[in-house]
Amino acid sequence: MGGCFSGDVRGGTEPVGVGARAAAAGQGQGGPNEAVDHFLQGHGLRGLYTPLELSFSASKLRDMDALSKSDPMLVVYTKMDGRLEEIGRTEVILNSLEPLWITKTMLNYQFEIVQPLVFRIYDIDTKYHNTPVKMLNLAQQDFLGEAFCNLSEIVTKFNHSLTLNLRNGSGHALQGTMTVHTEETASSRTAVEMTFHCLNLDNKDTFSKSDPFLRISRLSESAVAIPICKTEVINNNLNPVWRPITLTSQQYSSRDDPLLVECFDFDASGDHELMGALQATIAQLENLYKSKAGANFYSHKGQKKLKGQLFLDTFLEKVQHTFLDYISSGFELNFMVAVDFTASNGDPRTPQSLHYIDPSGRLNSYQQAILEVSEVLQFYDKDRRFPAWGFGARIPQGSVSHCFNLNASTNDCEVVGFEGIMSAYSSTLYTVSLAGPTLFGPVINKAAEIASHSVQYVNNKYFVLLIITDGVITDEQETKDSIVRASDLPLSILIVGVGSADFTQMRTLDADLGKRLQSSTGRVATRDIVQFVPMREVQAGGQVTVVQSLLEELPGQFLEYMRTRGIKPRPPQHASASPAYPPPPPQL
Repeated sequence: MGGCFSGDVRGGTEPVGVGARAAAAGQGQGGPNEAVDHFLQGHGLRGLYTPLELSFSASKLRDMDALSKSDPMLVVYTKMDGRLEEIGRTEVILNSLEPLWITKTMLNYQFEIVQPLVFRIYDIDTKYHNTPVKMLNLAQQDFLGEAFCNLSEIVTKFNHSLTLNLRNGSGHALQGTMTVHTEETASSRTAVEMTFHCLNLDNKDTFSKSDPFLRISRLSESAVAIPICKTEVINNNLNPVWRPITLTSQQYSSRDDPLLVECFDFDASGDHELMGALQATIAQLENLYKSKAGANFYSHKGQKKLKGQLFLDTFLEKVQHTFLDYISSGFELNFMVAVDFTASNGDPRTPQSLHYIDPSGRLNSYQQAILEVSEVLQFYDKDRRFPAWGFGARIPQGSVSHCFNLNASTNDCEVVGFEGIMSAYSSTLYTVSLAGPTLFGPVINKAAEIASHSVQYVNNKYFVLLIITDGVITDEQETKDSIVRASDLPLSILIVGVGSADFTQMRTLDADLGKRLQSSTGRVATRDIVQFVPMREVQAGGQVTVVQSLLEELPGQFLEYMRTRGIKPRPPQHASASPAYPPPPPQL
């Protein structure tokens, strides 16, 4: 094995499968795949189903790189009405022809129907290693092969694992195989937070100290090691202390199921050297924490006891409520939108303009973004009244404004429904003159002001600001300062880039590359609250929609805010004491 998990960030040195986002991905974002649910409901198939978790590995893949090994990623599809629908992607594993992926795909198994699956493996080019996997254009990657099966073929296997030969697009055999493993998922909300450190690890490097990281795997009944998380890499240290990790019971299964804890010396080539391994259950790890003792690592397959030891500094068992727990108990996502009216968009009267209103009814990029995002979020906002602003235009009063109400008919910034946003947007194009520069700070501050005011009275509202823009911001540092301040508030910021501008600068606002924003005073953002998506790149990729890319991190950001502040879902409302139906008449 030995391959490192690049995930989305920093060439494989960041953690995977830990913390709020992992929990959200496993439980908080609606659980089973929504594309499949939509297909089943659309065909009237609403019967019983079993939620499954799919894990993946591959062996003897083709080596497509000249000076190193391939960097494989697996993409999962289901066939719907004869066409392929993507339902999941793994992380990228660097320099490995024997990948064992951590990222799982959730899927509902239904006995009554045939569920065809397609698996495609790609070698991700080095220049895309810092690109989030959801943004990768598969047409730009090397194709390593594909495999097909029905879900029923996997679940009927004794160990729920099926190995398939890889083929090319014409069906001819290629080198390599892939294995898919299924397990039923549990909807338990129990989670364990642990902090690990090691002492006296054996040094595997000649001219410096090793760069250790931990990988934790669950051992199935057939002794298959299924990776569930890894820590970050600690450079040049034989006594590393890692950041806390949180494992849900969905990841570790039960307190008494065995886990394999391996410590590796990170190597950028992907050939990580094992520094030691041990086997323990969650219950045994808790006892290790209570005893304050260390557990010795062993060499490969337990052949030799090593001097290196593993310690637990913290062990906290807790309940992790899901996104739907909050939403179903009355928590809201309050939607807000800000539209770029700077001159770089072009004259709205000409078809070349990004703001051109097509008489045929074809939506421009701004209208598309407004419609797609508001159609999803409107159902989580009870009154469906949305603050809507514009920025970068000369308003009728004569001055350039960087935060003005789209609803010019009243002093109220709110409009009703997404139809109200669309109408106010179109009307504004006829009442303002496009100007500049492009400043985000004022609209972010306005949204933060609303969120801050809300916190003083209620804790069940979370705000989502959508900013749609065509270009590079002029107030980059002021924007970063505003985002860092807002990271303490119940607020997420979604940014859609429209047009063909260079959005490289915009990506620095999104912490997907593993580095949180820092303000001009040196303060680091409490959490990542920004998600940036360039519309043209996502549309060109063709695998996911803009709204999917934009909203996928939102449940995790919501959960991180609620959990770090100890805000719990509201208890369920008890039914009225009066019976729903009158009692039966007395017997005569």
